[in-house]
Amino acid sequence: MAPMKLYGATLSWNVTRCVAALEEAGSEYEIVPIDFGTGQHKSPEHLARNPFGQVPALQDGDLYVFESRAICKYACRKNKPELLKEGDIKEAAIVDVWLEVEAHQYSSALNPILFEVLIKPMLGGTCDQQKVEENLEKLKNVLQVYEARLSKCKYLAGDFISLADLNHIAMTLCLFATPHASVLDAYPHVKAWWTGLMERPSAQRVAALMKPPA
Repeated sequence: MAPMKLYGATLSWNVTRCVAALEEAGSEYEIVPIDFGTGQHKSPEHLARNPFGQVPALQDGDLYVFESRAICKYACRKNKPELLKEGDIKEAAIVDVWLEVEAHQYSSALNPILFEVLIKPMLGGTCDQQKVEENLEKLKNVLQVYEARLSKCKYLAGDFISLADLNHIAMTLCLFATPHASVLDAYPHVKAWWTGLMERPSAQRVAALMKPPA
């Protein structure tokens, strides 16, 4: 069977969020670059994959899946369902809880920081430091909850790796490309969790893809 195709640029944390799940699940896939500079993301071909003209999009035979977190779940369900614990209703519920926390608490605080510090200057804008500081405070509040959770178990959903952990990899790697990576230092259990995640081949693959060419 032909490998799945993941469409998008590897400098996008939404694309590399999917890479972490695909790698951890042992999926066969290839990355197909999309050139935003030439408007390829708005071409009829790509709009058939993602009607919003965004990345990522995943093609598996005649199936198209868009939205990065949906792609991650699909990769797990197809190749490694234990990453979602769907065979155990209670464990699956806790995985779901922390998947929601990642999307609506952690990433919602981190996304504005990354936009102001990394993306806005690339677009010719000026970083709004007040927004950065406001969202750093939000992130610290989230990390306090993570610290308490990770003082009780190795991973977010329990003593097993799950998609809830993997979905943090891409954006947290971007945090380490900013002057604010030290925010994790105040949370030793979070720092240990992150160090453990970065030892995984899936995380190392994401890190290699996100590293800008020399």
